[in-house]
This record gives sequence, structure tokens and C-alpha cells, in this order.
Amino acid sequence: MYAIIETGGKQYKVEKDTQVEVELLDIEVGKTLKLVDLLNGAEVVAKVLEHGRGEKLNIFKYKPKKHVRKRIGHRQPFTLLSIESITEKKAKGA
Repeated sequence: MYAIIETGGKQYKVEKDTQVEVELLDIEVGKTLKLVDLLNGAEVVAKVLEHGRGEKLNIFKYKPKKHVRKRIGHRQPFTLLSIESITEKKAKGA
């Protein structure tokens, strides 16, 4: 079973016992986080494993014949989540 979760303005397809890197979240390592599935409202429980920074991206801007060269590096911060469980939402009256 899989779920579609949204965090940091992006959507991720997750399954139980998998790890996913999402945008940096302001939550301590080791805490659990409850998210909602966008498709059927299932509850997704995730555990925060670590915070980190991604690989370095090198941005190089160049204008020919003008001696304009600009080099910028960027490392995007992320939070690594481990998906603990996905529980389906039970229909009312069933």
C-alpha cells in the first residue's frame, strides 16, 4: 500500500518501511510525525531520522566578452523520514 503525502509544497509517494528526503522540517530527531494521505485520507506515521544538507550544486553565470563570471554554490537542507505505518481511514457506518 502506498500514500501520497505533501510537505514543503511538494508531494511524495511513500510506502511502509521506506525512507524519503523532504524539505527541512522544524522537528527534533527521533520524534514521530503524523501526515495525511492526499488520496483517501489515510494516516501516515513517520519518524525523523536525521537532518542534513544535500549535494552541492555549482551555479556558474558567465557573460562573454565582458569579464563577468560569477560562481555560486548551494546545498539544500533536508529532513530524512522513515515511514513507520500507513493506516486507512475507516468509512463512517461501516
